[in-house]
Amino acid sequence: MKKRTDALKVLVVEDSKVTLKVLCNFLERMDIKQPLTAETGAAAIEIYRKERPDIIMLDAQLPDIDGFEIARQIRSSEKKDDWTAIIFLTSMTKDEDLARGIEVGGDDYLMKPISEVVLHAKVRAMRRLIEMQRSLVDVSHQLNAANKELQRLSTTDGLTGIANRRMFDELSLREWRRCERMKKPLALVMLDIDSFKLFNDQFGHQAGDECLRAVAGQVARAAPRAADLAARYGGEEFVLVLGETDADGAKWVAENVRQHVAELGIPHATPSRRVTISCGIASVEPKSGFSLDVLLRSADRALYQAKVEGRDRVVVGDYGEV
Repeated sequence: MKKRTDALKVLVVEDSKVTLKVLCNFLERMDIKQPLTAETGAAAIEIYRKERPDIIMLDAQLPDIDGFEIARQIRSSEKKDDWTAIIFLTSMTKDEDLARGIEVGGDDYLMKPISEVVLHAKVRAMRRLIEMQRSLVDVSHQLNAANKELQRLSTTDGLTGIANRRMFDELSLREWRRCERMKKPLALVMLDIDSFKLFNDQFGHQAGDECLRAVAGQVARAAPRAADLAARYGGEEFVLVLGETDADGAKWVAENVRQHVAELGIPHATPSRRVTISCGIASVEPKSGFSLDVLLRSADRALYQAKVEGRDRVVVGDYGEV
């Protein structure tokens, strides 16, 4: 995209030195200082690529490359959100020639000999179009930025900064299908902060929020691969989606998270005297007849078993064990 400036940058492409001088004088009287100039098509293309002018006044007939081919090359090389106004300078009056100029990307014509009044009017008109185009680009960029932020907010947990339940629902199904195509296992790890209600009652909800953020950070560290996902499932519960991972691999990941959370040393009114987590794991190779919902319930059942067995541990369940 062109750099935004208030002053117009105009390139005049004309092989007649006299006409070139006249046009530059006309433009300078419009406060367009030092117009860019070229006397051949090759020079015009080089200047365009380097300077990206706002307006090109382009002689239709040049000694090397005709103006129609130059216009075609300019239009084919323009980037997204980029536009240069092209005004053909010509003595040709046939309808076919005028139509050809529009077809290759021209925006208007100035008939030779050039009238200063008409030139000023057409440059002012192009200035308005350029300003409108710039405004539209700005609005488009603002809308894109706003849409990206809304998308981020809609898929991010506001407290912990990791993915939320909605993101989990979308990406876990996508990862299930990917692993099904690749005939690879998919593992889910359900993680829950032990005795979190007691923590809130003892230390208050502000400390509870800080605890959730700290644990979420350790959970997120366990999902470094592009296809991995760490999400807040709800309340004090988190979930890891680990593609191409069997139960043993998922257990290794879960044990690391459990140890790292314990090493945070967050005080807790439990026999361990610090915050701990329990983890439940389920892994299966997705295939016809199997479902992500059953895998999720199996991991949740394994998490429940970890709680029953005393908390602060990892339990591996079997797919379908609900």
